[in-house]
Amino acid sequence: MSSEYDITDTLDVKGQSCPMPIVKTKQAIDDLTAGDVLEVVATDSGSISDIQGWADGTDGVELLEQVEDGDRYTHYVKKAA
Repeated sequence: MSSEYDITDTLDVKGQSCPMPIVKTKQAIDDLTAGDVLEVVATDSGSISDIQGWADGTDGVELLEQVEDGDRYTHYVKKAA
């Protein structure tokens, strides 16, 4: 599946469970610049609600989309200005 986003970096957290997808997403976002889009690929179904909640409660990030494809969950997170 291809994305319509201009992806700056991809974070692979497949096989990792909570809280690691969130911890690593935060670390990766901190390394990006405003406007960059991080693609996070996970296999933990809990990452859907975890990343949504983290993005909602965190200034400077925007959750663009979450895609569920079988046991693979892809999240698109943008670092805001």
